[in-house]
Amino acid sequence: MINKTTIDQVFEISRVEEVISDFITLKKSGANYKGLSPFTKEKTPSFMVSPVKQIWKDFSSGKGGNVVAFLMEHEHFSYPEAIKYLAKKYSIEIVESVQSEKEKKLNSQRESMYLVADYACGFFENSLLSTDEGKAIGLTYFYERGFTDTTIKFFRLGYSPKAPNSLVNNAKKNGYNIDFLIETGLVIVNENTSKTIDRFRSRLIFPIRSMSGRIQGFGGRVLTELKKSAKYINSPESDIYNKSKTLYGLFESKKSIAKEDCCYIVEGYTDVIQMYQSGITNVVSSSGTALTPYQIRLIKRLTSNIILLFDSDPAGIRAALRGVDLILEQGINVRICTFPDGEDPDSFAKNNSNEVIKQFLNKNTKDFIQFKAKLLFDDSKNDPIKKTLIVRDIINSISKIPDIIKQEFYLKSCSEIMGVSEDVTFRAFAQINSKIKRNESKARDKSLQKTPVIISDLNKIDAKYILEKQIISILLQYGHLETEYEDLVIKLNEKGELIESYENIKSKVFEKIFLDLQQDEVELADPTFRKLFNKLISAYQLKSDSAVNNLVFSDSENLSHVVADLLMETEKYFLHSWDSKNIFVKNKTHDLGQLVSETILTLRKNLINDKINILKNELKNKNNQNLLEDIINYNQLKKTVSKKLNRVL
Repeated sequence: MINKTTIDQVFEISRVEEVISDFITLKKSGANYKGLSPFTKEKTPSFMVSPVKQIWKDFSSGKGGNVVAFLMEHEHFSYPEAIKYLAKKYSIEIVESVQSEKEKKLNSQRESMYLVADYACGFFENSLLSTDEGKAIGLTYFYERGFTDTTIKFFRLGYSPKAPNSLVNNAKKNGYNIDFLIETGLVIVNENTSKTIDRFRSRLIFPIRSMSGRIQGFGGRVLTELKKSAKYINSPESDIYNKSKTLYGLFESKKSIAKEDCCYIVEGYTDVIQMYQSGITNVVSSSGTALTPYQIRLIKRLTSNIILLFDSDPAGIRAALRGVDLILEQGINVRICTFPDGEDPDSFAKNNSNEVIKQFLNKNTKDFIQFKAKLLFDDSKNDPIKKTLIVRDIINSISKIPDIIKQEFYLKSCSEIMGVSEDVTFRAFAQINSKIKRNESKARDKSLQKTPVIISDLNKIDAKYILEKQIISILLQYGHLETEYEDLVIKLNEKGELIESYENIKSKVFEKIFLDLQQDEVELADPTFRKLFNKLISAYQLKSDSAVNNLVFSDSENLSHVVADLLMETEKYFLHSWDSKNIFVKNKTHDLGQLVSETILTLRKNLINDKINILKNELKNKNNQNLLEDIINYNQLKKTVSKKLNRVL
């Protein structure tokens, strides 16, 4: 684990504008920088970077945060990977926190395996490009497939020599421990003779990289002279390689997948490479195996749209259908496209231009329900029994979809294609769905009995959310400032009568908000806002000048993202250069006391309304004098708050 001192140093030295400039073009715009969004296709810049606040905001996609959040969004790094990237950029020494001997050993072993895998990748590349054997066999084959030198280098393709000990002997000479070669599966030990032999000898090599680009394993394709061997073999499972958790081409394609908001899935290594070379760069492969939930979740980090590309032969179609339900369960939209007879993604991409490929994909990509229904319908040959089974199969797939609106759309589509009435289709769906949800409903019923929820007006929930958001925004921007408020003060006069009067009171913004909410015993309903509120109040009480920075550079990605959104909301008005058009935006600090009072009083009024509605509902069920008195008291309180609010307004 990276030491907190190192993390603090990284945040202190890193400059968000410098880091982001490494990836996109930024232009000065007043005190800020702006550029085109790297996450969407846009022509007018809406991506803003604030050097003063050290945050960024992309108004086209809604994303934002600090420098680490940018690397996690754009490069899809994990939090530790982003910290390490920045440490390397700014020449900061990474100090690890104290680990147990067991943890040190495990981490050291994994790191050694990664180093060995990277060395092997370099060895295979060199064998392909610099040896006579590699050029004559491996390079010739890749050229025949139509791969260019740029593509070969980009995907780090290689060749493993025919000699049984080429890799292991070279690794030993360079000081690599043979135990790690065995652990990664690069070398096989003969149990009888204890001799070692290279696993991938006489094979073309396809390195498999993690999302961050580290070499995890290899795929090896045998050439025609070794007919008894399996055509493709992969590295065995190890501490750094798990086939079911890896997608070939994900590292190379991740930016394109996120930008295009779509991921094509193909079967093999060469399918990915050929499609990529042809300009379809948002493509990955499951390496010839069935998709797993973990692989689908990896894609979901980048997009919610998947298109399966497979051969039109029975094997290809079965492969396409196998993953459909798994994809649907993850809440991802899935479509399917098959290629003409005798073609696969590799051959089709090789023989056609980028324009032709895109036109074909646009024209022939079908919604999975339409694809599945037509395919199975043609296969049933109007056999009523088969047709019944087909309809149930399709409805079962629809039941996997979490979105009920999509479910209805697909059920209607299925009904049209299969020639079954909507009434029957929906009843069949209800039967299947009830079986799936029966166990879930039992558990849910128990929890609902304990915590009944009354929702009388959705607009009130929205209003409260907006008000809570406003409170956090005020605290972030003005919490440390002192301002003047007009407050109602009730005193006894000399005759013992209650006299109401309004007095001007000075205090800091955070103190006013904290005391008012505490007086009403109010806690913010939204969990993120509640957490931010508590952190801000604590930070202001200790050091008012560092409260915002503490949250912008928070370890919590979610908190820093929300803080950046709120801080940058005020910046977006300056994107349009209002001043140059003689339109001047009023500064909120001009009437800060009024803004704070109005926000608190409006929230208070909403909460009182909610309480009155709850009491009225209870009163309907049981006639209770105490409830009636409570309603009268809350209505009186509401009048007082309304009076204060009207005076502020």
